Amino acid sequence: MLIHPWDAPHDEAEWRDWLSRHDFGQLAVNGLPGDPPWVQPTHFRYEAEPGPYGRVLTHLARPNPLWRALEANPKVLLSVVDDYVFVPGTWTAPEGTPAEHGTPTSYYASVQLRCTAHVVDDPAEKAELLNRQVAHFQPDGGTAPAVPGEAPFGRLLSGIRVLHLEVTEVRAKFKYAGNKPQEVQDRVMERLAERDGPRDRAARSHQLRRRATG
Repeated sequence: MLIHPWDAPHDEAEWRDWLSRHDFGQLAVNGLPGDPPWVQPTHFRYEAEPGPYGRVLTHLARPNPLWRALEANPKVLLSVVDDYVFVPGTWTAPEGTPAEHGTPTSYYASVQLRCTAHVVDDPAEKAELLNRQVAHFQPDGGTAPAVPGEAPFGRLLSGIRVLHLEVTEVRAKFKYAGNKPQEVQDRVMERLAERDGPRDRAARSHQLRRRATG
């Protein structure tokens, strides 16, 4: 992922705050020689500790073909993308030039976590990590905990494997026209407010926030 200086996070807190509000991404595994990378969409729980970058918890079904690739190479990447919009070229033309000379572009936020994957098969540890994931998505409870050997989920534990992803590096990007003149940024924000389509408000808020903190 190319990250220009004007698209980089202003500080570590920026990407951490954004990631704390996201829990679905794509896990990419390099796989076996000659194979293309495996990419698995998945819900996950991100935890800021331990280590400098924290860890990710997720689980997959035991028959998933990704396991063979993961065993061959435990170095993986979890990619999370959101708050993306298409910006028409007519919005971005420099002042004093025809609207049709503007360049169409995309705005988006992305955090990529490079990780070392650790596969968890011990039933007790697997249950504990699985329950942590469920607690993230259902903080009010309502689902029985997974306990090895006990109903209703104990017998199902053998059908999944848990992944503890140790985050070793973080690359983050907030592509919201930080290199454009203020008058162009203002025009785009006005158009986003007028269009008010999916994610337009989020993209506009990123523009405002980053200009205020940049």
